[in-house]
Amino acid sequence: MNLKFLANVDPTDFYRATDGLDVEETLFLIVSKTFTTAETMLNARTCKQHILDYYKAAAPAAAAADILGKHLCAVSTNLKSTAEFGIKDENVFGFWEWVGGRFSVSSAVGVLPLSLFYGFENVSQFLAGMRHIDNHVQSEADVSKNLPIMLGLMGFYNSHICGHASRAILPYAQALLRFPAHIQQCDMESNGKTVTKDGVRYAPGVEAGPIIFGEPGTNGQHSFYQLMHQGRVIPAEFIGYAKS
Repeated sequence: MNLKFLANVDPTDFYRATDGLDVEETLFLIVSKTFTTAETMLNARTCKQHILDYYKAAAPAAAAADILGKHLCAVSTNLKSTAEFGIKDENVFGFWEWVGGRFSVSSAVGVLPLSLFYGFENVSQFLAGMRHIDNHVQSEADVSKNLPIMLGLMGFYNSHICGHASRAILPYAQALLRFPAHIQQCDMESNGKTVTKDGVRYAPGVEAGPIIFGEPGTNGQHSFYQLMHQGRVIPAEFIGYAKS
């Protein structure tokens, strides 16, 4: 089984994602909480048309509803819109309304495609790790031993006390190639606001958060590490591993 992701509305991403796939053996899984996000729905319509165009030639007598029912699934909270799109209710995997997009990896949004590819036994270990950290942050009273709190405090110190505008995430594992980008979304999308929930803007000069970037070592060592060594101060978080 191959697992491919399509996110960009640039047609090149669609061609790369579908290149070499046999439509008759492909399940298209549309992930959209509201089923209204413009970029996601444009790609969803492109995939839908791709399926119908294939069967127009391969099986011209087949009904569109039957075709789509066998090739389309969704992860969404909007059953009305998924049904209108041609997805059967039993092919929709739901999750809670309060789950924000950037935190949804542990809901059906992340768990379903990863389970299809890696098996739920492996994904359950991933969920157990998240549960462990949730329990850790709640139960560890010693702040110096509470990892998420310490990361937050170090980030606040580097950004707001030392005035460093950047933060490098440097995983020494190729499997974590996209991890810095995930942290970009979690941190920069969540904290990238200069207005409080009461509508009050921060004082002039107060920055909302650091600019996050990163690449796996050792690749990064031969590109931007030189700037970090001798060019400017950039707080860095190194992620090592015991076993490759």
